[in-house]
Amino acid sequence: MGFFDHSHALRAAAFACGLLSLGPAALAGPAGIPYGLRFSTEAGQPFGLSASPVDRGDLHVKWSGVARRLEDERVQLALCDGDREHCASEAALKFLEIVDNGRQHEGRARIGQINRAINLSIRAADDFAQFGEFDVWSSPLVTFYRGAGDCEDYAIAKYVALSMAGIAAEDLRIVVMTDTISHEGHAVAAVRLDGHWLMLDNRRMAMVEDAYVRNYRPLFVIGETGVMRYSDRPAMAAATEHKAVPVVAFNSESGPIAASD
Repeated sequence: MGFFDHSHALRAAAFACGLLSLGPAALAGPAGIPYGLRFSTEAGQPFGLSASPVDRGDLHVKWSGVARRLEDERVQLALCDGDREHCASEAALKFLEIVDNGRQHEGRARIGQINRAINLSIRAADDFAQFGEFDVWSSPLVTFYRGAGDCEDYAIAKYVALSMAGIAAEDLRIVVMTDTISHEGHAVAAVRLDGHWLMLDNRRMAMVEDAYVRNYRPLFVIGETGVMRYSDRPAMAAATEHKAVPVVAFNSESGPIAASD
């Protein structure tokens, strides 16, 4: 899978979904998620592509800011969780309720419950309409307080909720992509279940495995230790170059459609 020049894709993404900037932070994140550790290049990423660390520039600054807000919210959520009767934050109570409901399920049901609940809790709205500027990344409690957000806001909220519900940090990601047809940016949460990565999109309730995604090119992946930039060659290319993989239109409004070889 080849890539467009990443700077062109990110400029397009900034207008489509506020995806201009990502980056790692030397901070602890929500529910004990560490952000300060450095990635080493590895193969265990969504889409089976190798990736390398991003540690400077706008990407670093953006994710550093998100990580700081997530740490503050972790404290607020813990306080509200310990005394919900006196919690003054309706956003925190609503978010904790979603986490609680997710914990009552296991496996795919847990992931699906949280994915659906967050999709239904947030109204889709672009950054310019909300803040008068492009490329604003919001933490979960800000998003829930406003009741609105764009794709990366959904993805961040899912990432944190799934972590609090018990999903291991190594099985959680946020993936930044570009639409290969419209060249617009998009972000989704990704969860590894039984060795397969599921994409959690705010545009639909269906969870689609990465092997069945088309019309999107992954650019960056955010995980427990920071941000990585995807390469353009699968990590296991020698094993997969001649294997036919059925694909579906991930950006179909009605969810997955008939597969094609």
